[in-house]
Amino acid sequence: MGAHESMEHAEHAEHASGSNKKIALLISVIALFLALSETLGKGAQTESISKNVEASNLWAFFQAKSIRRTVVQAVSENAKLGLGPIADETAKAALQKQIDEWQKTAQRYRSEPETGEGSEQLAERAKHAEHDRDLAMARYHHYEVASAAFQIGIVLASATIITGMIILAWLSGALALTGLAFTAIGLFAPHAVHLM
Repeated sequence: MGAHESMEHAEHAEHASGSNKKIALLISVIALFLALSETLGKGAQTESISKNVEASNLWAFFQAKSIRRTVVQAVSENAKLGLGPIADETAKAALQKQIDEWQKTAQRYRSEPETGEGSEQLAERAKHAEHDRDLAMARYHHYEVASAAFQIGIVLASATIITGMIILAWLSGALALTGLAFTAIGLFAPHAVHLM
């Protein structure tokens, strides 16, 4: 090998080395975005699970309150039927007082705005938790698509170093932009694109 050939070989290696540094930087940037989308995705997934548990608990509480209200109303209605045959006015007044208490209790089970634990308030809170759950799940799906795009982009950028095919680097960059777009959709408009 002559001096001229050695110089040419060294220049080619130096050019390839500079190109590889750019690809390595591209991989690093995409990996950073991947870490961000994975972190956001994990947070959204955790939020979705948390809100699902909250909604389930609230619906169970709602059901328990509704059953209690129904039982109290049934007892009250049954007691009303017994008012007629009672001759003793004192006993009749005592039973009427108890019926009134049961009706107040049934009404309290229906609506308790001061504690937020009436069946109406529980249903509203459960629906709100379901909405939050659905929002978090929509975000999660977008972050997952973004993560997949970033991961494939990293693979293609790595393949560029091995093969020297620059088109793979361009595809990698396009996938990184796609990943950024889905991350932004997940953050700002999770219901804009319906994936599932």
